[in-house]
Amino acid sequence: MKNIIDILIEKINKTNNPTVMGLDPRYDMIPKCITSKYSNDTKGACQAILEYNKALIDATYDIIPAVKPQIAFYEMFGVEGIEVFKQTCQYAKQKEMIIIADVKRGDIGSTAAGYSNAYLGKTPLNEKEEPIFDVEFITVNPYLGIDGVKPFIEDCKKYTKGIFILVKTSNPSSGELQDLKLENGKTVYETVGQLVNEWGKELIGQNGYSAIGAVVGATYPKQLQTLREIMPNTYFLIPGYGAQGGKAEDIALGFDKNGLGGIINASRSLMCAYKQQRWENQFKQEEFAQATRAEALRMKEELNNAIK
Repeated sequence: MKNIIDILIEKINKTNNPTVMGLDPRYDMIPKCITSKYSNDTKGACQAILEYNKALIDATYDIIPAVKPQIAFYEMFGVEGIEVFKQTCQYAKQKEMIIIADVKRGDIGSTAAGYSNAYLGKTPLNEKEEPIFDVEFITVNPYLGIDGVKPFIEDCKKYTKGIFILVKTSNPSSGELQDLKLENGKTVYETVGQLVNEWGKELIGQNGYSAIGAVVGATYPKQLQTLREIMPNTYFLIPGYGAQGGKAEDIALGFDKNGLGGIINASRSLMCAYKQQRWENQFKQEEFAQATRAEALRMKEELNNAIK
């Protein structure tokens, strides 16, 4: 049965590019050629962010299969920011990009169902249901156990959607909890990995991977390799490449012999490519989108060489 992970894999194969562009637009990273057009308030900032996001999508939609907007960078601007998040998702969808909303939701019962309705499913009204953000994937926090994950899994089944569950994150302090040893000798992240692989068994698609994926950081290659062995049917969303220090040769440990198994996130390294030393002399500030495209193609080649 084809599911959303099969569709993502098709996009990855079509572009020959296992990457996702993170859209985490801090206002100070947006070039002056955009911000100078708008008022110096939250409304103007939101207008600038939307223009920036659209320009980056326009520059990469044919070479990058997916985008990952991080909700915090939109929530911080209030209601207008949430509207920009929604418009960004809609614009990327028009360009036939897969959307992975980085929202890290985690709760139980009707609250979890409400989160899932908003992003994956539909919001029930009197005599109908209405999609709200309607993205293909979201990130989910499993700290509450299956009670906090099941409502999302049910919507994945019902609406052909997917989730990426936090297993081993890329941040420096992740080991304070995730690397702790349990009585059976396994670490917390290994145990969560086993659970995620089990939870996803009912949603395995044609390529042998489940729509229930895992977030596994590129900054911990040994753990990445361990989790690939523990989770043979789980697709990995891999943050930490580029600005956080993850290397292409380390990331390759999370892929299978066919070059599948993961999609690598790059946010700052793509969004701020025009500020990078390798591109700043080649592209003017006004050519920020061209710099992002150039960096995306460079990243694509580097990753494919390492993976294949």
